[in-house]
Order: sequence, then C-alpha cells, then structure tokens
Amino acid sequence: MSRWNSVDEVLDFAIAREQEAVDFYLKLAAQVASPALREMLQDFAEEERGHKEKLLGVKAGDKLRGADAAVTDLKMADYLVDVAPRPQMSLAEILILAMKREKAAFSLYTRLASMISDPDVRKLFLALAQEEAKHKLRFEIEYDEYLTEG
Repeated sequence: MSRWNSVDEVLDFAIAREQEAVDFYLKLAAQVASPALREMLQDFAEEERGHKEKLLGVKAGDKLRGADAAVTDLKMADYLVDVAPRPQMSLAEILILAMKREKAAFSLYTRLASMISDPDVRKLFLALAQEEAKHKLRFEIEYDEYLTEG
C-alpha cells in the first residue's frame, strides 16, 4: 500500500476524493444559469455522495457485494479536449467534464484495488470502479445524443 499504512487510510483517501467530487459538482451547479443543467449537476453530486456513504459503511464494518460485469467503454473521453469548469458552460462541455472526471475516478478505484490486500476492500473498490464506468457510459451516451440532436 506504499502511500498508506492501513486499509482505513486507503478508505479515508477514497472518502475524501468522493467528497471532493460532491463539492465540485455542487459548486459548478451553483454557477450555471440553466435550471436543467443545475439539476443535472446536483444529481451528479448525489451519486458521488452515495459512493462516499458506501465507503463510510465499509469503514464502519458493512459488507458490500462485488462488482457487476464490466461496463462497455465507448472511449469518447479519450478523444475529447479537456474542459475547464466555468459559469457559462454548455451541456456538451459539462458532459465532457463529467466523462473525464468519471474516467479518472474509474482509474483511481482500479489502482486502489490493485494496491490492497484485503479481499473485501478490493471487491469494494472494483465495484466502485464499475459504478464510475457506468456513470461515464451514461455521460458518453448523453453526449452522443446531444451531438446527433444538434
């Protein structure tokens, strides 16, 4: 676990990353003018809050089921230019930002799973990685639909 001395430290790190995601989406939601985009960003924050709650539960001793089957990766985020958050973002820019954040979260959980020896915690991180992959796929599909509508 090179950087951490215990499973609790790894869980604390992951919990902090999820809180950062919650804060990021809520801050961005407060900046956008569109009520629909604001609601979408608040929904993103709630999903990340759910991840944080799962991690807190495991830290408290809860057991979680393992990951579902691997999620298809459309790889759109791999080919899109990075977008910096700002108040007047378009739906496309918000979706690109969300895709890239979910891709980074997937990579983080996959890496954490490879570093942990506790099989239950490894299973949790792999399950969270798959949830992040599902979110990314949803954003990729929404982005594709946005492009074909416009």
